[in-house]
Amino acid sequence: MRIAIYARFSTELQQERSIEDQFALCRAYAAKNGLDVVGAYDDRARSGASIFGRDGLMRMMDAAREGAFDVILVEALDRLSRDQEDLAGLWKRLNFLGIELRAVHDGKADQIQIGIRGLVGALYLQDLAHKVRRGMSGVIRDGRHAGGRAYGYRPVPGKPGELQIDEDEAAIVREIFESYVGGKTPREIAMRLNVQRVPPPRGRYWTASTLNGSLKRHNGVIQNDLYAGRIVWNKVRMIKDPDTGKRVSRPNPSFEWQSIDAPHLRIVTQELYERAIGLKQERGGPVPCHTRKPKRVLSGLLKCGCCGAGMSVKDTRKGRQRIQCTQMKEAGTCDHRRVYDLDTIERTVFDGLKANLTTSDLIAAYVETYNEERKRLASGLIANRSRIEKRLARVKREFDRIFQSYVKGFSEEAEVREPLSELRAERKRLEADLASAEKPPETVALHPTALARYRQQVEDLQKALSYESLGDDRAPVRALRELVAAIVVLPTPPGAPIEVEVRGRLAALIGHQVFPAARMWGGKVVAEERYRLSPQNPNVRYRLRSCA
Repeated sequence: MRIAIYARFSTELQQERSIEDQFALCRAYAAKNGLDVVGAYDDRARSGASIFGRDGLMRMMDAAREGAFDVILVEALDRLSRDQEDLAGLWKRLNFLGIELRAVHDGKADQIQIGIRGLVGALYLQDLAHKVRRGMSGVIRDGRHAGGRAYGYRPVPGKPGELQIDEDEAAIVREIFESYVGGKTPREIAMRLNVQRVPPPRGRYWTASTLNGSLKRHNGVIQNDLYAGRIVWNKVRMIKDPDTGKRVSRPNPSFEWQSIDAPHLRIVTQELYERAIGLKQERGGPVPCHTRKPKRVLSGLLKCGCCGAGMSVKDTRKGRQRIQCTQMKEAGTCDHRRVYDLDTIERTVFDGLKANLTTSDLIAAYVETYNEERKRLASGLIANRSRIEKRLARVKREFDRIFQSYVKGFSEEAEVREPLSELRAERKRLEADLASAEKPPETVALHPTALARYRQQVEDLQKALSYESLGDDRAPVRALRELVAAIVVLPTPPGAPIEVEVRGRLAALIGHQVFPAARMWGGKVVAEERYRLSPQNPNVRYRLRSCA
């Protein structure tokens, strides 16, 4: 039998030799049991808590679907995964492909072993997390820092957890606190630091949120207790997202925080720190957009055509709101500096929607273009499925022919064993390929009442264009969200006509998850060559230009 070996170790603190030791153990087992090793896969410094980021495991599963081996051999089942769900899922998929899973110490894996080993692995991870937190708590009691690198400090070589002040960065911290207490806003401070090209703690730019942080999480430069000579730990806990494998932070209640004085790490005076915290608590509070409904129909949909950031209100002049790129406003790092009148953008968008998207010929053109692309993609998918089906039929016929030859006594067992084994493996591979092959897309047509409903939605949106408040009627906003995915404000020189690109959802019209692309200039539809038409691309794109 052909086998593949898989090995893994968890962290960079372990030795690379661990992989070679696991390979040697598995090869010795294979030699003892007469197994033919045809492949070896490994993941180095990768946790078994998740399958995300495990390139070696993914390559092995791809090879398994291609029928490259009959058995997967590991030192122990926890090398594959310590997560109950992941281990059971891997075993289920291998079982479907007809591939056996073996562990050197446990033998062939079955449903009971998978359940028990998955439970043991999950309990091990939970116990390990408790012990790590206990150790970090001890680090705090010793007066050392248990977190990552903090801006304004650098680690002491050879002394884990000990920090010393970085005078260059500490000067920036003092400047931030003095400017904030002196009346400067975090936005103004961030923009000045970006102009001076001061390197930020992380990322490319300073932003207001870097300085502000969160009142709930008690983070950000202004709220960092370390600058006042006090180490605070356990403000947040980390939880792994099961859908992405990424660690996500969750705030802990303040009574779970652990702190200790560290006067040698003080950068700002206690008086300056307390004044900054007082101002922060006075100015801070819930974000307005999180506590009330949006006042404008386009709230949350406007995007900058230069950097992709959102567009937000800059100020109000003569009773009219003006918007600007948020990245430019917060960090001063976007080249899209023009300030726009929000009323003009709303008129441009809604006049364009009413004038162009109620045309039945235009809607029919969208559907026709989309169907042509679906037919083109379908022809390739149909040819692929047909090729697999024909080859599978030939393999089955050949298998039956050889097997019947052996049953009727025309061939010896030694003569048919190898060709039957090869045909059986190829049959399994082709069946798996056929099951996973993408089905050809279906063409779509307008629903009988879709056109009338679509026109009514656009008319409702035009009525919803209010320059004061939408009140409690949220139906027009919901209709807008069904039709429009984003409105991109394209950079134009001051005084030039406003130019926006509307990215809409044609699925609202035809009732399918399909999104062809087109471009609109002055009410005329032209082919959009820059955007490749694809059923997976969720955008209808057209451009509108204001008359002003």
